[in-house]
Amino acid sequence: MTSDRFITFTSSPVPRMATWDLDDVITALSEPRRQSFQSWSPERTHVPLPSREVLLRIVNLLRAALFPFHFGNPDLGETSTRYFVGHTLNEALQLLEEQIRREQYLIQPECQWQEQQIKAQARATVQAFAQQLPQFKTLLESDVVAAYRGDPAAKNLDEVLFCYPGITAITYHRIAHALYCLHSSLLARMIAEIGHSITGIDIHPGASIGQGFFIDHGTGVVIGETTIIGDRVRIYQAVTLGAKSFPRDESGSLVKGHARHPVIEDDVVIYSGATILGRVTIGQAATIGGNVWLTRSVPPGAFVSQAQVREEIFDAGAGI
Repeated sequence: MTSDRFITFTSSPVPRMATWDLDDVITALSEPRRQSFQSWSPERTHVPLPSREVLLRIVNLLRAALFPFHFGNPDLGETSTRYFVGHTLNEALQLLEEQIRREQYLIQPECQWQEQQIKAQARATVQAFAQQLPQFKTLLESDVVAAYRGDPAAKNLDEVLFCYPGITAITYHRIAHALYCLHSSLLARMIAEIGHSITGIDIHPGASIGQGFFIDHGTGVVIGETTIIGDRVRIYQAVTLGAKSFPRDESGSLVKGHARHPVIEDDVVIYSGATILGRVTIGQAATIGGNVWLTRSVPPGAFVSQAQVREEIFDAGAGI
């Protein structure tokens, strides 16, 4: 008698290789630009594109060079640290130079045969970027200290560096912002989106952010391209610093590049769920309460709550 506890499994037959008629499909997918793209973007020649995977590698190397004991090798000594930082930084900058060259080929197709010009431009950009790294380190250290001082749950600075998504997000942003200011906007945007995918915090690389910046928790934070944030600002999860409207030109296309996001002055606190839209100014040391919807400027030192905003809307309606 066979016990019900034992079941015999038989291997499934190996499926035979199917033959598909895909010539037309492959030809269509291999076209560099579909017809719907051609009016918005010029035909691209077959040049290597920047790589998301390489950019992630570059950021990881830069983090290791900036904080070698945390993201490099925790067993480094005084002599070996200098060697490690130099070797790591050299690899990161060589990879970055190649990615900048690829971006230049992409945005300047007419210059693709001027190899020496492209190389010189990429080298100059990387050199300028490298010169800013000590400033990055100072800024990031101020961000770490701000997180430690602003969160009673933080036990030490190492915990903040290792564990806080806001620190990861601002690290990606400071790297991306430097490249954005050096006119490598595509690489900057790609790095920003890698940071966004890792942390859930969406900071456009064009946003200008001062020292001692702290994003607590962070998930769902959105900071738009022309936002200006001062020093020692603290914001919480699900805060949006966005645009109120999008002007269009005579042809109906969006006008790009104009200032359309908030200015947040020094020492401002913005609590979770707040939405601030348009080119408004939140004055120094002001506090914006949770879930506030704000489309006007706020004077320095003010406190704006959800209840106050509702009362203002009610009073404005009653006066009509």
